Amino acid sequence: MGNSYEKPDFWSRKAFSEGYPARSVYKLKEIDEKFGMIKKGYTVLDLGAAPGSWTVFLLRTLNSLGEGGKVVSCDLNPLSKSVKAENLVFIQGDLGQNEIVERIKGEGPFDLVVCDAAPLTTGNRVVDTARSQGLVKMAIWYAQTMLRPGGNFAVKIFQNGDQQALLKSMREIFASAKGFKPVACRSESFETYLIGINKK
Repeated sequence: MGNSYEKPDFWSRKAFSEGYPARSVYKLKEIDEKFGMIKKGYTVLDLGAAPGSWTVFLLRTLNSLGEGGKVVSCDLNPLSKSVKAENLVFIQGDLGQNEIVERIKGEGPFDLVVCDAAPLTTGNRVVDTARSQGLVKMAIWYAQTMLRPGGNFAVKIFQNGDQQALLKSMREIFASAKGFKPVACRSESFETYLIGINKK
């Protein structure tokens, strides 16, 4: 008998039943459980946040830990209408635009930066991984520029030959950097995550 967790709709149904806009939430949940990314009072930057599952998880986790804590989410597209909170700041726009960079910077510094953004895929793995790498490099720049010392980082990447080079660059920024593929990733997917712990 096959593992029910491998059925394409398992995580989507679970996400809907628990009030999350998308199945991707369980990837962040597993990352947090393994690496202890989210702590009481943290200010968190969620890059490429729409439709908002990671933002919702971040808010719920921070609020369960006690008072304080804030999530700043940014995406070209709006968050789902259900994603609302007093300690949520949503900035809609292009992460590469100076105006957006300055608005995000004004909400920091941050204790945690996460990025689940993915490029518009073409079906051509070479093109798609190159685009993914561009997003990862941008996310690393945000982490390097806006994280407090001791801060943590997680970013999605399409697996390719440059993953080790990116990890090498992250090890210059963080005390520890490694790759991690959550169980909630589709078995046929070539996405994984790069994790940076304890910014220098």
